[in-house]
Amino acid sequence: MATGTNIRTYFNGVWHDGNIPIMSAADHGTWLGSTVFDGARYACELAPDLMAHVARLNRSARALLLEPTHSDQEIFDITWQGLQHYSRDAAVYIRPMYWGINTGHMTIVPDSTSVGFAICLEDVPMPDPEKTLRLTTTQFRRPVLESSVTNAKAGCLYPNNARMLAEAQAKGYDNVLAADALGNVAESATANVFIVKDGVISTPVPNGTFLAGITRARHISNLRGAGFDVRETTLSFEDIHAADEVFLSGNFSKVTGVSEFDGTLFDTGPVTQKTYELYWAWARASA
Repeated sequence: MATGTNIRTYFNGVWHDGNIPIMSAADHGTWLGSTVFDGARYACELAPDLMAHVARLNRSARALLLEPTHSDQEIFDITWQGLQHYSRDAAVYIRPMYWGINTGHMTIVPDSTSVGFAICLEDVPMPDPEKTLRLTTTQFRRPVLESSVTNAKAGCLYPNNARMLAEAQAKGYDNVLAADALGNVAESATANVFIVKDGVISTPVPNGTFLAGITRARHISNLRGAGFDVRETTLSFEDIHAADEVFLSGNFSKVTGVSEFDGTLFDTGPVTQKTYELYWAWARASA
């Protein structure tokens, strides 16, 4: 099932119309999980931080013992070629990806030089910036680098996120706030988290249990540049309940306000709104 519509796929050096097959039954990525991807966005004729996303894709590939077949610049250029087939007012989800094809040492290790590559573009509308989410806790935690490839945007990490979201849905919520191995707040199942308390903006300090996102870093830079006090620190779930504002940060939606965390209600406040405005002002200015 595709995420969006009007799909175009780059595979074997050519752009194709539609959601075409790209993996074979015996590919290492198919049955042993050596898949990595990244996600970027095209909207308002802009693709903010696209180069940072493709650079992270290549770092993710190496973390899974795959040698990238394309340079950052090549992926960037190919992506822009594909985007020319969309209307100027389209909102497109950009997903470049790698996977292992052949097996190497004792079957489990992928052959680092046998690597598949594709880019998938899909028409996916930008979410309504006024939309908010209701969050709850989850019994599942974020993994650590010693047991999982948390330094990569790897497909094998997402079943854990999926069961978090399934648990949230069963409890009547939209998403979760997950803990790290020590019980501190890490992120939601789909995005990084920020809180605002007495004018100070805080977000969990990167500790190897979650990807400190590209959009997260952009918000920190934009907010500090606008004079806000932004701190990367350890956050407890009590800190979330005590916050004045809570919002999520991710590439897909950029900024999403939080209206509830396990019974504690929040308004979409001025800092959440300002973060969204600063992001798109930066995107337009840097185009």
